[in-house]
Amino acid sequence: MSNLDTAIIAGGCFWCTEAVFRDVVGVSLVESGYIGGTKANPTYKEVCTGTTGHAEAIRVTFDTDVIGLPQIYDVFLGTHDPTQLNRQGGDIGTQYRSAIFPLSAEQGAEAEAAIARWNADHGKVAVTTIEGLSGGAQTAEWYPAEDYHQEYWDGEGQRNPYCLAVIPPKLMKLRKSFQKYVKD
Repeated sequence: MSNLDTAIIAGGCFWCTEAVFRDVVGVSLVESGYIGGTKANPTYKEVCTGTTGHAEAIRVTFDTDVIGLPQIYDVFLGTHDPTQLNRQGGDIGTQYRSAIFPLSAEQGAEAEAAIARWNADHGKVAVTTIEGLSGGAQTAEWYPAEDYHQEYWDGEGQRNPYCLAVIPPKLMKLRKSFQKYVKD
């Protein structure tokens, strides 16, 4: 019997973070979507303007008997550049920010610990924000992205020049730095 948990993270383009987490052991579902903004049911086109306040994010469902939340956060921080404010590489804007959206106060504490670990290990300061909690309850609304964004790397992404330039290095970083968390 598995013990499922969910984490919501934003590390730039959701196609890229989705591709990474689909290769992580214990992860059973990765959904791309939008969170942290002010407009209900935003579209990709609206989020891309940077005016809705949403981040491109992923919602990761994982088995805590296989991988814990601290390791999910460590893989997240270790497979993108958490020192870049409101950007990842050529993707610029608040919609590409590095952020963790805890679903509970406990997840918020784990997020703080993960960022502190990353800072200590790298001698740098992550600008990753922890967003959406108020009084211990989740306040940020999750909106799934349009169907064509789901499992993007496995389909259209492998023909997309942007994805071909950005995703393979992230997958290599996953395999090099987090080998024990990579699916066979």
